[in-house]
Amino acid sequence: MAYSNYTFRMRTRLLLTLFCAMLSAQTPRQSLAKADFERLLTELSNWGRWGKADELGALNLITPEKRRTAAKLVRDGAAVSLSHVAEKEKAADNPRPFGHEMLSTAQTPGAQSHSDQFTVAHHGLAHTHIDALCHFFWEGKMYNGFSREEVTGKGAGKLSVFHMRNGIFTRAVLVDIPRLKGVPYLEPGTAIYPEDLDAWEKKAGVRVQAGDVVLIRTGRWKRRTEKGPWSGELAGLHMTSAKWLKSRDAAILGSDAAQDVMPSGVEGVRQPIHLLVLVAMGMPILDNVDLEAVSEEAAKRKRWEFLITTAPLAVPGATGSALNPIAIF
Repeated sequence: MAYSNYTFRMRTRLLLTLFCAMLSAQTPRQSLAKADFERLLTELSNWGRWGKADELGALNLITPEKRRTAAKLVRDGAAVSLSHVAEKEKAADNPRPFGHEMLSTAQTPGAQSHSDQFTVAHHGLAHTHIDALCHFFWEGKMYNGFSREEVTGKGAGKLSVFHMRNGIFTRAVLVDIPRLKGVPYLEPGTAIYPEDLDAWEKKAGVRVQAGDVVLIRTGRWKRRTEKGPWSGELAGLHMTSAKWLKSRDAAILGSDAAQDVMPSGVEGVRQPIHLLVLVAMGMPILDNVDLEAVSEEAAKRKRWEFLITTAPLAVPGATGSALNPIAIF
């Protein structure tokens, strides 16, 4: 009987401990102040790291040696597109649809070829694109201290996407948070913290290294397929994850949404991750990357690292560009 009581007490204590841990995990973290964000702007800054005139930022970390090492990741040669299919219809998250106009068709009199034209407002939540370092600014300054006055009606005089025209060819690491949590996708407003990123590295047996592209999967496109488009809240990185990215010396940050958790949890700052990554660290961003297919391919191989290659259009003065990143296993 004594043994039975003891066992009961121990089980009860264990259940209480687990219950308290669950409550703690579900308790929202305290909102951060604007001052916390501004402190990180200084602490994480790469301004001057590659010279006062530098306009490449963290892309400097993708060295020739890094490219050679990344090429060795290719084993079976399987290629996977990371671009979301261009959407031509308006939706809650696509107020400016992709424009595709046919200029010459089978019905065009005298035509000897077929032609068309595209129009795309790539920034936003619909189209896969890269943010150039001139895209965001804070208190009048862009990366490396360049004034926002450099961006005029003629385009960006500094930090434009044109500086990336030689392309991106490096190692990518997929950080699959839904797979870590055992869910098909994260619900909108779910924050991803540094401890989640650490837990994924441990689970996947991979570590982000200098010059890598870090791809954060929230499962947004999977949820959108099941439940339809929405606007407002998004799953994404909490501001505290910026220090983690800097500690790994990542070259580029990408995700299937807009990187930031929304709402951000930071008073007076809507997209702190965008600001810290672009303005402080000089790290380009890949927005709205479709990570569903590559997630399945990576899981099949139990390989969460692969070669990634992409390039923006060579448009002088542009603040970003639509593109089609390719993962190669």
